Amino acid sequence: MEYSDVTLIVEGQRLHAHKVILAARSEYFRALLYGGLKESSQSEIELTDAPLNAFKILLKYIYSGHMFLMTLREDVILDTLGLAHQYGFQELETAISDILHQILALRNVCAILDTARLYGLNQLIKVCHSYLDSHASEILCHESFLQLSQASLVDLLQRNSFFAPEVEIFRGVCAWCRANEDCDDLVMNCVRLPLMSISDLLSVVRPAGLVRPDALLDAIAERTIVRNSSLPHRGQLAMDENVASPRMGAKVVAGELLEALLDGDHTNYDMERGYTRHAINGLGDQGIIVKLGTPSIINHIKMLLWDRDLRSYSYYIELSIEQKDWVRVIDYSHYACRSWQYLYFQNRVVQYIRIVGTHNTVNKVFHLVAFEAMCKVKIPRMINDIIVPQYNVATLDCSASVIEGVSRSRNALLNGDTKHYDWDSGYTCHQLGSGAILVQLGQPYIISSLRLLLWDCDERSYSYYIESSVNIWDWEMVVDKTRESCKSWQTIRFSPRPVVFIRIVGTHNTANEVFHCVHFECPSCDKEDLNKWTSSSKSSSDLINTVNSNDAIQPTETATEAEELTVDSGDSSD
Repeated sequence: MEYSDVTLIVEGQRLHAHKVILAARSEYFRALLYGGLKESSQSEIELTDAPLNAFKILLKYIYSGHMFLMTLREDVILDTLGLAHQYGFQELETAISDILHQILALRNVCAILDTARLYGLNQLIKVCHSYLDSHASEILCHESFLQLSQASLVDLLQRNSFFAPEVEIFRGVCAWCRANEDCDDLVMNCVRLPLMSISDLLSVVRPAGLVRPDALLDAIAERTIVRNSSLPHRGQLAMDENVASPRMGAKVVAGELLEALLDGDHTNYDMERGYTRHAINGLGDQGIIVKLGTPSIINHIKMLLWDRDLRSYSYYIELSIEQKDWVRVIDYSHYACRSWQYLYFQNRVVQYIRIVGTHNTVNKVFHLVAFEAMCKVKIPRMINDIIVPQYNVATLDCSASVIEGVSRSRNALLNGDTKHYDWDSGYTCHQLGSGAILVQLGQPYIISSLRLLLWDCDERSYSYYIESSVNIWDWEMVVDKTRESCKSWQTIRFSPRPVVFIRIVGTHNTANEVFHCVHFECPSCDKEDLNKWTSSSKSSSDLINTVNSNDAIQPTETATEAEELTVDSGDSSD
């Protein structure tokens, strides 16, 4: 090579190069050639741990910036990945990982997993694990499985999502143990013997001679004594994919009108069709039961309660593997819930899901329109099965509704519009001394703050108090501002509590006999000083620039007048 000033010796072959180019492209070579080591003064340097074919490819990449990975053999790609990691070529390392992702197959996934684990390539490890999870039964019988390192195999077997019948896993591990040394029985100890039938324990495990007799007896005892729900089950893992669908083999096995629940249609339903139901009779109700196509890991359920009117339901949800031992993960039997329900719990392996309605504010039937179950990467913070939200849940998207109060447009209080309101519209109100503004959240949430915007197009002030409830019968005071003069934005913080209903009761208005509220949210989304929100709201000075006060329509003096406007308004959603 012209003007070369260093010779690299790899597997006995001399490769000519330029120190300045190597140092410019790699910190490893910069330290080796200019870092004061003995190699800095040598014209020939032997690289004892570099495979020749992979190093030639890397050297070409150093000079050209290009590499055609798809034309290389898999073993050369893996060797090149090792060199890219050793010499600090992070972009190349990422590119090779992406290529390996694309060419994953049963024949190479174990080798790729070992390589990824050796170099700490966490993303590639995740990809390999996901592939192995979905091909567990196949890889256990494949010859490449015997080449997997002990450490990689232990990591794999410890995964709940490495799903295959445990007797198949045992047979695969037996084959691996015959071909490799299982130091300290680390691999065999990962087999979950209690998941196997007693017949398999006696006819398959015992004759193999790889499990100590006392361990075998312990497994039989755990199998017969411990609750089924407490056993370390395995299940398929399909992240963010609805496993309660016919495409995945799910079906409804208990309830009435079974075919409606999993059909994917959550818009075409009415009083007569589009839902699955069960009669609410009390203790012993079987409810609605969904059977998944295969045991699956889930932590999230999304379902739609019938919501063509303002009725509310109460219910609980239980999970099981074999319908013999049920575990209750959601208990909203003492809460009023409506429309879409967003439910979370810790990861569980499940095949049967039972939804049991305990109350309906209209009749004695529980109606369920749509149902989904899946596993999410992250779940929100929970207290006693109830979400502690970090976002405003008093929105239409979260199934919240204004069930008492007068407005030109129903649910104007929850539409998020904090700018477009005036003397005539954009607010919800109630007559002082009569009624209230009542908001119902879609389901219980742990709430510790709320925020509301009082109508502020002039200098009037209000007094009010706010209460919360979970069932509309028992109320708890949130804040009492009946002796204060309040204007514009109100941010209120209080001790955390379950909340379904929020009742806002105005007690005074310096201008007339009506309490007007423009916007409501909980929890409060005020992240900075309260002045931020005040400055962004419409002030009296803003109004002067846009409205001639002599021509402006004054806010309704009574709630009755507002109600008449609601009936006559073409914008009404009722």
